[in-house]
Amino acid sequence: MDVDDRDRIEVAAAVISKADALLVTAGAGMGVDSGLPDFRGDKGFWKAYPPFERLGVSFVDMANPTWFVRDPELAWGFYGHRLELYRGTTPHGGFNILQSWARGLEHGSFVFTSNVDGHFQQAGFSRDRVIECHGSIGHLQCTEPCSNEIWSADGLEVEVDMESFRAVSDLPECPHCGALARPNVLMFGDWHWIPGRTADQERRFSDWLGKAAGPRLVIVEIGAGSAVPTVRMTSERVASRSGAILIRINPREPQVRHRHIGLALDALEALEAIGERL
Repeated sequence: MDVDDRDRIEVAAAVISKADALLVTAGAGMGVDSGLPDFRGDKGFWKAYPPFERLGVSFVDMANPTWFVRDPELAWGFYGHRLELYRGTTPHGGFNILQSWARGLEHGSFVFTSNVDGHFQQAGFSRDRVIECHGSIGHLQCTEPCSNEIWSADGLEVEVDMESFRAVSDLPECPHCGALARPNVLMFGDWHWIPGRTADQERRFSDWLGKAAGPRLVIVEIGAGSAVPTVRMTSERVASRSGAILIRINPREPQVRHRHIGLALDALEALEAIGERL
């Protein structure tokens, strides 16, 4: 950590100490300190899933709903493995640090995340104060889809051959029509994603912002890159409209506009450093 980062951490701590509301916006970089793989670039994806390098399939290629039609065992090998990985991974201590900052604030906190792992809820954040803009791997829908129903994936276990990353057990089915089920995750080129659950979250987020938005709202953005800019754009839009300060934590892309704070640090390192000063 250089001198400039230490100075910015002092400023960030001072801003948070005066907050009456905390908006946490998070991308994939939030999970890296928990031990989750970094899918940044093809090399990062292939390091986590070597068989896909042999196939010449990138993360963008694989995160596409057409695989549930073309090769359901490969599709569920990928998503079934991720489901078990997320279930078996403990969220890092930074989640608790964020909760400690929000405790006692007049408007508390809300989380806006593109992550589908459910780790904010697993770490103790209220389910009513989280919006998962890309859906949740812990919920299922019909691939057709025959209805707008979304149901929990609790109890679903997909056995995956770790050499090929193909599913080798029975695949989940829609309880209504018997068609193949899939995760309720927004994929690339996805016209069949059912947005109802996320839409409910969006309404709660809008209601909360209506009360919490203002200059004493602080936005802490963590691990959100520009390749899929949904989280960054949300942080910047809310900051612009409300006058809130944005604290952007990103080791590769910390750039912010004037008066905001950019920290070129990993999630846990930055959160611990700010926490020490609070």
